[in-house]
Amino acid sequence: MKVVIQRVTKASVTIERQKVASINNGLLILLGIVNEDTAEDIKWLSNKITNLRIFNDENDVMNRSLKDINGEAIAVSQFTLHAATKKGNRPSYIKAAKPDVAIPLYEAFVKQLETDLGKTVQTGEFGADMKVELLNDGPVTIIIDSKNKE
Repeated sequence: MKVVIQRVTKASVTIERQKVASINNGLLILLGIVNEDTAEDIKWLSNKITNLRIFNDENDVMNRSLKDINGEAIAVSQFTLHAATKKGNRPSYIKAAKPDVAIPLYEAFVKQLETDLGKTVQTGEFGADMKVELLNDGPVTIIIDSKNKE
């Protein structure tokens, strides 16, 4: 699993002109899934995201986690994170898991994140054409790949 997390002061997801998710201080999480991803990847990644110290403390030092600040999260599926761009100018998405594999893993990731955070995680809609709006705070943007744990 690969994620791009962005620290935000606000973020939202709109589908067909209908806002389906909206948060204030927290993280926008873009999640890409491949066939090899497992429950172990989900647990490791959720734990890493919820405990990553990327929010400022009273001394303006990034020393607090999403859990520490009682922050909110939106998780959005994004198969394009696994784009292969080595050859030619048209990205290939062959590494991205098909919906029959990706949807259950995406849903399990959201549930694990909710368990680790102790609150509801908002989502987009798997496979939908989504408009994602955010105000990146910092800017802080971090890429994490569960296959690169060491």
